[in-house]
Amino acid sequence: MDAYLATPVTLRGASYSGTPPFYLSALSPLHSSLTTHTMSKYKIGLALSGGSIKGFAHLGVLKWLEENNLHPEILAGTSAGALVGAFYACGYSIDEVLELLSSNGFLKMTTLTMRGGGLFSATNFHRHLKRNLRYKKLEDLPLPLRIVATDLDRGEQHVFTEGRLADIVLASCSIPILFTPVVIDGETYVDGGLFRNFPATIIREDCETLIGMNLGPVSEEKVQHSMTSIANRAWELVFRQNTVPDREACDYLLETMEVTKYSMFEVSAASALVTIGYELASKELAPLATGSTTQGEANEIG
Repeated sequence: MDAYLATPVTLRGASYSGTPPFYLSALSPLHSSLTTHTMSKYKIGLALSGGSIKGFAHLGVLKWLEENNLHPEILAGTSAGALVGAFYACGYSIDEVLELLSSNGFLKMTTLTMRGGGLFSATNFHRHLKRNLRYKKLEDLPLPLRIVATDLDRGEQHVFTEGRLADIVLASCSIPILFTPVVIDGETYVDGGLFRNFPATIIREDCETLIGMNLGPVSEEKVQHSMTSIANRAWELVFRQNTVPDREACDYLLETMEVTKYSMFEVSAASALVTIGYELASKELAPLATGSTTQGEANEIG
């Protein structure tokens, strides 16, 4: 926790160190209660973690929320969460997002380069983003979205609230060493998971109810001695350490070991992961659905 409090943060171009105000909600119940009722701009917020292919589970959560007339009014995403969040915030349906993100495998979206600081270039993936994201700028999205990336030059996380959407999403998804870094306005960025894989605290103060989908639970397992398996395991362990305050900040925390069955780039598991997310939401968010139904009935009577 002490390491977390000392982590510098960049938000809207300003740098913070120590304890930014939005962290206090995860540390003090009293502060959380006060800020929730006096400062919240949005009724429901949704934080979507990184998790490579496991990010398809986010679509299942969004599908369940839609079916139960529960609509997030602000999103925060890191890596895979930023990717799913960006397409959803653009106005695509769940099925459309699933098709856009599952129709092309890893080899089609990347090119082996061994240059520029990464094993693979994501130029094709970048083109895919620019071609299909309906909004060019993050600040123009009809559904507010905050995206976390890691600023390698400054050695800190950066929370994007404006800028070129395709570039920012790519930066948040660029796993160090595996993919080449992304340069935005002269700064070098890589995957946001290094500092904040589960960006719940980023929007805690902005919403009355915060739902968080964390794809980073870690199970005990015998790791295979392959580059992919070791890299995947190393990232899981990093993510587990930096999600503690974000897990505490959620009103509804969604986690399941079911997502750990799938490897980093197993695109064929997309539909199965959507189902996992949907079933998890139906179990853990049932109280919200009940409240939504009751409120809807009251409105009809009124």
